Amino acid sequence: MAKAINKVVLAYSGGLDTSVILKWIAVTYGCEVVTLTADLGQEEDLDGVDAKALRTGASRAYVEDLREEFARDFIFPMMRSGAVYEGRYLLGTSIARPLIAKRLVDIARAEGAQAVAHGATGKGNDQVRFELTVNALAPDLDVIAPWRIWDLRSRTDLTAFAEKHGIPLSTSSKQYSMDRNMLHCSFEGGELEDPWCEPGPNSHVMAVPVEQAPDTPEYITIEFKKGDAVAVNGEAMSPATIVRTLNTIAGRHGIGRLDMVENRFVGIKSRGVYETPGGTVLHIAHRDLEGICMDRESMHLRDQMIPRYAEAVYNGFWFAPEREAMQAFIDKTQETVNGTVRLKLYKGNAYPVGRTSPNTLYCHDLATFEDCATYDHADAAGFIKLQGLRVRGYAQRVKKG
Repeated sequence: MAKAINKVVLAYSGGLDTSVILKWIAVTYGCEVVTLTADLGQEEDLDGVDAKALRTGASRAYVEDLREEFARDFIFPMMRSGAVYEGRYLLGTSIARPLIAKRLVDIARAEGAQAVAHGATGKGNDQVRFELTVNALAPDLDVIAPWRIWDLRSRTDLTAFAEKHGIPLSTSSKQYSMDRNMLHCSFEGGELEDPWCEPGPNSHVMAVPVEQAPDTPEYITIEFKKGDAVAVNGEAMSPATIVRTLNTIAGRHGIGRLDMVENRFVGIKSRGVYETPGGTVLHIAHRDLEGICMDRESMHLRDQMIPRYAEAVYNGFWFAPEREAMQAFIDKTQETVNGTVRLKLYKGNAYPVGRTSPNTLYCHDLATFEDCATYDHADAAGFIKLQGLRVRGYAQRVKKG
């Protein structure tokens, strides 16, 4: 016997898709719909979104400021890992989904709901990310994904449904499918569906075109404690404020633009343009600081985890045991990642030009080309001889047959 669904919590943006979904769920299931609109720093005016949800049929509408939680508990742990997906993508959309889904679960528990719902399509990664998070945190909850089950197949269908049910329509038209939060902005669709076409000017929101960046470089400093940024230019800031501040600084220099064709988890290759100005500078600075204060073998072992960690985030396994286990190891390696990095920002690039740490492993006496009483060059001969035992033996016994 199917479980009765009396109340559903919907991830709601206030746009056409989620407004139609709200009404469609209420009509199809004959149930209450509670909405959650999450402020993740997307720089949208959310005033009135709760009233719109209530007018469209929601029984209750939550609008939550999750910016600090997002930066502190999701962006920063991921930054400590050095994660990049397929060597390039800084996972801006991916890292937001587990937080939204977590809040859906929290509200479902508080409201006594039997299901949560989202507006992700059946072609993309977000459906997986939302639902794997719900599986991990509340396996008893049902998940409603209308795009996989309804008969509305086009924007024309959505518009007709909205008009029939008195849902207000926006007169604006969108060139791209966009997702924005404080870490990044993504663009898909339009001319981007042809991998040969150059992105148009409207794909610049957080970072100026590099041709418009200043002709004079800008120098900044970022201070880290245990792998987390804590200050910019000597001013202590909260995690969310740091990300926003770096977005502004790096964005005006055209930093953090990425145009790539990636492999979606569902098996589709997709072309996207990403802007991650502040996150790019954070990633570069953090990686540079590790160079002087992180043990070599610990760093190399952590680096082996980067592809797996990035895949876990990209594929929606934030709350899975393997990501949590990797995070525990990574956080241990970050205990000595303390110090300050000085960067030069210029024409789309961020160049580390100085770094200092109270935990530095850099020894000037060992690294200098000048005379050093603490190092005997002759010692290297024995080291090389021992290292060569294996390759000499291979050459003598195998290569000669």
